[in-house]
Amino acid sequence: MTQCPVSHGSAPLPVPLSGPRFQTDPVQLYRDMRRDHGAVAPVVLDGNVPAWLILGYRELHQVTSDPVLFSRDSELWNQWDRIPVDWPLLPMIGRRQPSILYTVGERHSRRAAMISEALEGVDPFALKRYAEEFADALIDRFCSTGRTEIIAEYAMLLPALVLAKIYGFSDETGEALVGSINDMIDGRERALAGQTHLASSMVQLLADKHAEPGDDVVTRMLANTDGFSDEEIAQDLMVMMAAGHQPTADWMGNSLRLMLTDDRFAASLSGGRHSIGEAMNEVLWEDTPSQNVAGRWAARETRLGGRHIKAGDLLLLGIAAANGDPQVRTDGAALTGGNNAFLSFGHGEHRCPFPAQETAEVIARTGIEVLLDRLPDVDLAVAQEQLTRRPSPWLRGLTDLPVRFTPTPALGGQQ
Repeated sequence: MTQCPVSHGSAPLPVPLSGPRFQTDPVQLYRDMRRDHGAVAPVVLDGNVPAWLILGYRELHQVTSDPVLFSRDSELWNQWDRIPVDWPLLPMIGRRQPSILYTVGERHSRRAAMISEALEGVDPFALKRYAEEFADALIDRFCSTGRTEIIAEYAMLLPALVLAKIYGFSDETGEALVGSINDMIDGRERALAGQTHLASSMVQLLADKHAEPGDDVVTRMLANTDGFSDEEIAQDLMVMMAAGHQPTADWMGNSLRLMLTDDRFAASLSGGRHSIGEAMNEVLWEDTPSQNVAGRWAARETRLGGRHIKAGDLLLLGIAAANGDPQVRTDGAALTGGNNAFLSFGHGEHRCPFPAQETAEVIARTGIEVLLDRLPDVDLAVAQEQLTRRPSPWLRGLTDLPVRFTPTPALGGQQ
């Protein structure tokens, strides 16, 4: 059996990339890992599968800047003989999946261009209007009650509904996809079932758009002349939906938590709007939804952060840890302001496309603005110490965010 990729001796043992500390205090966990292991730490995934977690900002920048040495080709992995077919992390660390995540070289560049062009075709005014309309409709469901749970009833629904709309799904299908996406990303027992449901939904959407094209992202992807198959486009749509929905939902939830618990953002809750953007930027530094990303594979033997990396070793991108690297950050109460040097959207040729980033920001910011406009006295309904996080090592988001507010009438006439 292949062993963990480090020789332990008296050195600290590899850290499991799971457990309660990812929910309770990941910031301290990453600090402890950096103290014990340095900028590149040995970790083990579900099933005692070894990998490296990159904690250093410079090291992560180096890895994502060199796609030849640190490849996105998962076929290079030296652990495939240990991976069972029902491994719950397979949706996040796939093999032989013809998606943009695992495509390299020129074909990746052309594929990224196809996706960017399809997203750039979305009318920005229509995008904001969709976000406002769906936000109002969701708020109408609970505004007259005086209490709600913001994550399940709002933040977890809004991005999927907007993305489904611009991709070409019906509104009903968009809401039904939320559970599947969440299951897939959490990497637990329902991960493979979630992936299967999302895949079948994309295949059906492509068939629908072949039969009846529209003014939507999927129709524009199908019209691309670079010869991508329906299977490739369906795989890319799964990536786009998962990467666009859940991190955006967590961006909204984490930003609202910050605004409801941190006095620095109190102005936003009393009619001001200038600090919504500041809060969202602060979250991308301090509480980024994208915590750890899988991954890169070493194309040959090399060294990184003082570690001996073997050919085929898996390297996980520790986005949150790198954002907090003391070599580039200092502790303090000052806001991050307009500093956008965070790695929350990735870096290098596999970073999140700019049109996708802009789409996520419009949805998240609009969702927060509409909520505060409709419910200006919204307040946390529990002590902030009671708030908990999902168990996923990949994404950091709240399990719930209970709030209270003065009941108001529904805009759509619902009570």
